[in-house]
Amino acid sequence: MKGLLVVNRFLHSDKFDELSTYFLKAADKLNIRLELVTNASYKTDWKSADFVLFWDKDILLAKWLEMQKIPVYNSASAIEICDDKAKTWLALERKGIPTPKTIPAPMTYSGIGYTELSFVEDIIREFSFPLIMKESFGSFGQQVYLVNNKSELTKKVKELEGKPFLFQEYIGESKGKDIRLQVVGNKVVASMYRYSEDDFRANITNGGHMKAYEPTSQEIELAIRAAGAVGADFAGVDLLFGKDGPLVCEVNSNAHFVNILKCTGVDTSIEIMKYIQNGVR
Repeated sequence: MKGLLVVNRFLHSDKFDELSTYFLKAADKLNIRLELVTNASYKTDWKSADFVLFWDKDILLAKWLEMQKIPVYNSASAIEICDDKAKTWLALERKGIPTPKTIPAPMTYSGIGYTELSFVEDIIREFSFPLIMKESFGSFGQQVYLVNNKSELTKKVKELEGKPFLFQEYIGESKGKDIRLQVVGNKVVASMYRYSEDDFRANITNGGHMKAYEPTSQEIELAIRAAGAVGADFAGVDLLFGKDGPLVCEVNSNAHFVNILKCTGVDTSIEIMKYIQNGVR
């Protein structure tokens, strides 16, 4: 079996390069020939591959590969949905999966922005403070903002005008804590509890901490449903602790897994490669 691992040609850091190393080692253990290529590798013989592990967000390339009848993991559609938090919310909403109450910001055009802000009053009526504002495109919790009053809300709306973003209910019960569940196929292979003593976000990148976690059957079922709702073969699903039960915060198609490996001892790269090996579409 021969596969291609596609990464971005222009994104370089130890954090991203380390993931590629894990996948290459996992493939070698399973006797899979996995070649590392980039989204700018125009001379690559794509059609000779039995599958593509697409660890990038170059959606057009992923769609083109699917047009060549090459199995792509995750699919272009799943990556596109997960990359856009508004599309993720719509996919989850369509399947009746519980999430924090969410309202997409009205679309405007760059260069025009918001010429009036009457809709801000509607948002205030729909949500109590504090509330969350979240850019549709962002990673590691760095484009998520906690807004405490009308003045902060108006200021942040003006800062983000021209960008797609969401207004979202703040889940106070989950302040500084959440769960990351790693889903591969129809099972949860690893879980960790993330927490922060200094931030409303629990992301490790923002200074949060982690420990192994034993999820409940309800949390496992919800994570698997969420991955299925976006069409992902594998995903990192983040759950919040709602007052009436768990809520899906995000679904990450290309979830970084080194932290969860350190925390639980479970190597997600092996689980993903086994999944592909056993069921190439």
